[in-house]
Amino acid sequence: MADDLDVRRRRASYRAHHRGTKEMDLLVGRYADVRIPAWSEEAVQHFERFLNLPDPLLQAWIFSGEPESGEFQDLLNDIRVFHRLAAGTD
Repeated sequence: MADDLDVRRRRASYRAHHRGTKEMDLLVGRYADVRIPAWSEEAVQHFERFLNLPDPLLQAWIFSGEPESGEFQDLLNDIRVFHRLAAGTD
């Protein structure tokens, strides 16, 4: 089971680094490098759904901080804080 989760983490990391645009490769890939190793199976599954969305939409959400769907709001906030595009909750 743990091996399967590790494989899914590696695949998600690869996908995060190969989005199709250099900007998204950097934004999502660097975030994934730091966060994915600690994620549960549910968190990885959520991130996989996020990665299925098109780059232009994700990029707009990351820079604006306002996704159309509340499903990814926490993930987007974390990405924005990680890249210092938004203030953290310290």
